[in-house]
Amino acid sequence: MQDFLQQINSYYPVSEETQQALLQICKTVHYSKNELILRAGDLAKYYYFVQKGLLGYYNLDEAGNTIYKIFFEEQSFVASTSAIIENKPSDFSIIALEDTTLISYPAKEFRALVHQYHDLALFQISYLEQNWVVKKEPLEINLKWESAKQRYIKLVENQKLYNRLKQHQIASYLGVTPTQLSRIRKELNF
Repeated sequence: MQDFLQQINSYYPVSEETQQALLQICKTVHYSKNELILRAGDLAKYYYFVQKGLLGYYNLDEAGNTIYKIFFEEQSFVASTSAIIENKPSDFSIIALEDTTLISYPAKEFRALVHQYHDLALFQISYLEQNWVVKKEPLEINLKWESAKQRYIKLVENQKLYNRLKQHQIASYLGVTPTQLSRIRKELNF
């Protein structure tokens, strides 16, 4: 739980009292590789923190193909946040791409704590600003304006993540077929 609290405090320092209240609603859960954490169409009821493992955030296209939106490594907070905020079924599924250990905390109880503890609310604001504005905007712009080759080069630069992914997952994330990914790799001599 120490990594979890350190990550929270990296966004905004919370008091010992707030930390203890938060830990009261947390539990450690384990998922095996390829196990679903959240299925698209289900209500999102939990927030997660990745202690160990790798998660994929995806949906299915009309043909039933998996389209990865983003991957989450250790030290990441994960949820279908918009589904939680709107109290509606999730548009995305979350899957364990490796054996994974998560800290899970119920969204309803967490949101009650956010109302009760001012410092936890400031953490939440800082987290949302950093991850839903600062990081997300460039991602959306890149998807609209960059080619699959440019996005692939950026993914390769993150070797730690890149080396954990299968080629079909990379192709899905880039929005190309495995054959097109092979051509890109050949063209770049990767």
